[in-house]
Amino acid sequence: MSLWRVLALLMLLPATQTTNAGVKVRITQKGLDYGRQIAIATLLEKLKTIKVPDLSGAEKVSPIGKVQYSLTGIQITALGLPKSAVGLVPGTGISLSIGQAYIRMHGNWKVQYLHIVKDSGSFDLFVNGLAITSGIGLKSDETGRPEVNIASCADSISSASVKFRGGASWLYSLFSSYIDKAIRDTLQKQICPLVAAGISEVNPHLKTLNVLAKVDKYAVVEYSMVQSPVITQSSIDFSLKGEFYSIGKRKEPPFSAKTFSLPPLASNMLYIGVSEFTANSAGFTYNNAGALSLFITDDMIPPSSPIRLNTRTFGAFIPQIAKRYPRMMMKLLVKMVKAPSITFQQNITTIQASGTITAYAIQPNTTLSPLFILNVGVSFSSLVYVTGVKLSGTVSLNKMDMTLGQSYVGPFQVKSLDKIVLMVLKMVVIPKVNARLQQGFPLPSIGKMNLVNTRVQVLKDFMLIGTDVQFTG
Repeated sequence: MSLWRVLALLMLLPATQTTNAGVKVRITQKGLDYGRQIAIATLLEKLKTIKVPDLSGAEKVSPIGKVQYSLTGIQITALGLPKSAVGLVPGTGISLSIGQAYIRMHGNWKVQYLHIVKDSGSFDLFVNGLAITSGIGLKSDETGRPEVNIASCADSISSASVKFRGGASWLYSLFSSYIDKAIRDTLQKQICPLVAAGISEVNPHLKTLNVLAKVDKYAVVEYSMVQSPVITQSSIDFSLKGEFYSIGKRKEPPFSAKTFSLPPLASNMLYIGVSEFTANSAGFTYNNAGALSLFITDDMIPPSSPIRLNTRTFGAFIPQIAKRYPRMMMKLLVKMVKAPSITFQQNITTIQASGTITAYAIQPNTTLSPLFILNVGVSFSSLVYVTGVKLSGTVSLNKMDMTLGQSYVGPFQVKSLDKIVLMVLKMVVIPKVNARLQQGFPLPSIGKMNLVNTRVQVLKDFMLIGTDVQFTG
């Protein structure tokens, strides 16, 4: 698991568009702190790969004279990053700092002096007060996806000490005067390149960002940026397009996104605002794709229902149907005449839909004979929730209005069909709609990301998802 998967959440696509956002995402300081925890584990593994080459040389050490020395087999035995912080530089980017870090090393030493005297042993090296500060930059790659790089890096070591096992005390003088600087230089030359390498490891994970997320066989939803991220001292706000499109046929809806702002909340790591525009672009897309039409036959009605889709049942309310088409099964075509309209008000989600119901008698040769067309207006309430990294929901019927659009069997009282149409809606249409809504549509995500401690609030013009984040791999 990598820090950079978390930081990837902070670095969606740089914007080149200026349209209003359909979806907004906010990363809070709590989210940054979660990233910091993963950052430390990642950098710890990176820094453990530091290599200190064998050191050798010759120096004059008073009163001994010229001493030839070598340090070999230097290995890291312990490394700690006890103090760290990740923050935001308003209008600029992300800062990562580490302080009071330490490195413990073990190796072998050997000296020769006075031409013939040789000595050897082992040593333990203690590097304390290691500090690292880095800035993380962001640009767009050739595919339009985000790419991160190290914008700045600095490191320092406050002290280094050695404990020689065997040998005389003048060895410490040799270390303090000559070898200390060589080891410091060797370590400091590697630290920032390793930090940069760690940052570059995020880029393969950034390519998993679902900028164009497939929903099903009908639709995709686009999460590209529409303007640059807004970085403050406490959060980063992202404006995403949040628009549905038909697969293979990109068509803009006859409406545009309105401006909206996320409330100043910070108790969760992540906040996602989904606007009415996003929901209505879904309705527009599915309606254009013909996915909101449904043929209903008698085998779709529960066996326990006393109402059947045949001319005998309908003939009880419209006698001329039974006379003209005796003992025949029927089929209903439910079809939207325009895309449904979805509105968000405080704690209320309402869906208004206008459609037609065309009734057919099924002739013995399977020919469909039209009986009548009803104009139907329905209002639904919706309950929305998050499952995994998808936004799901269910609907329930508020009210229904019907008028007669056309009759092929003569005049009749439309109200007489209220119970039948309500039954069809409640037993067939709504369960099918709910089955689809429960599958959900994907929210912006990368990699193996899970949303936990999630709460959904419906506010005016948008719904707000407050959530924490976990990565599983």
